Amino acid sequence: MCDTFVVVRPDAVLFGKNSDRDANEAQRLDWVAAAEHADGATLRCTWTTIPQVRRTHALLLSRPYWMWGAEMGANEHGVVIGNEAVFTRARHERQGGLLGMDLLRLGLERGATAEEAASVISELVAKHGQGGRAGYDDPSFRYHNSFLVADGREAFVVETAGREHVRERVTAGVRAISNGLTIEPFAEEHADPIVGAVAGCAVRRARVTKLAEEALGPADVAAVLRDHGPGHDDPSYHPLNGAMRAPCMHAGGLVASSQTVASWISQLSPGSALHFATGTAAPCLSAFKPVALDRPLDLGAPTGVADATSAWWRFEALHRRAIGDPAAAAKLRRARDAWEGWDARDPIEAWRDWGAFVAEQRLALGPRRDLRPGYVRRYWAARARDAAAAVPKLPAWS
Repeated sequence: MCDTFVVVRPDAVLFGKNSDRDANEAQRLDWVAAAEHADGATLRCTWTTIPQVRRTHALLLSRPYWMWGAEMGANEHGVVIGNEAVFTRARHERQGGLLGMDLLRLGLERGATAEEAASVISELVAKHGQGGRAGYDDPSFRYHNSFLVADGREAFVVETAGREHVRERVTAGVRAISNGLTIEPFAEEHADPIVGAVAGCAVRRARVTKLAEEALGPADVAAVLRDHGPGHDDPSYHPLNGAMRAPCMHAGGLVASSQTVASWISQLSPGSALHFATGTAAPCLSAFKPVALDRPLDLGAPTGVADATSAWWRFEALHRRAIGDPAAAAKLRRARDAWEGWDARDPIEAWRDWGAFVAEQRLALGPRRDLRPGYVRRYWAARARDAAAAVPKLPAWS
């Protein structure tokens, strides 16, 4: 599950996304150089191979470690895309097919404007279809996709069901997608309302839209992505789906479960693009740090098994210590708020300082307490056992 939104204002376009996936499904930030390709070249995506184009743009991606595609990212031309699962009555490809994350990356590689990137996605959906394993914990998990594509002038929503697709231009105001089809009559024709209800699509989309109406800059976007719902500083759990009814998701449901494992913010205007990423789970406790296409960082190579070297897993140890104790979480949020800034800090310095901050906060935590419901504690105990395994459930993409 995910929440993605844009705010199109006269002076700028704001973009925000929470990537909600399985709890141990680490994401990595990848920098990809622009490239020229030979005539007739092919491209291996996650589960299928397609024809390559002559030139691909430089990218900055937030990518689940095991797949070729990405959950969100930007290209050298200031185009930003986020995708989301949507649940429809259309069939999946029997063989191969593109993941939504593959389509997102292809849109960024091949589109120099939001409109071009949206067209790339639509054309590839129609030509190659969607399919292949899309889940980390559940090998049978499949879904179709929606996309929010933005540049410094406008945005587009692209919604799909199998090889069918529809597109909507956004030139002003707030537009949010939260795992549900929204463009009529396409939505009525294709959406699966039962799965949409379990995923809390309409509730989350309404909450995001309401909060985003007041967003003027990146700090306001961060506040939306950190929201746990009306009146809740901490996650509010339900046995059915954990804390899935607000933008900042926390896993632990008995039927459905999803965890915000990475988050992204962009502020776009013609000729200018500022990007911020957590590079971690749990934006409610983590900080957004600046990232830039021309400032690559070595943040380690996380997988589904815990390690002591990657930025994602170093923070994850802190997150899992603090999230079950409201007092510890509040203390960490206060320290984070004092550390976080939205100025033009050099990305390399900011991420180095963040590493030191995480180490300090781990030492500052008191005795561990977990006050969450028993079913949530049991869920996370199982994830901890998986994270301590010798090998992850899926190998790293190579």
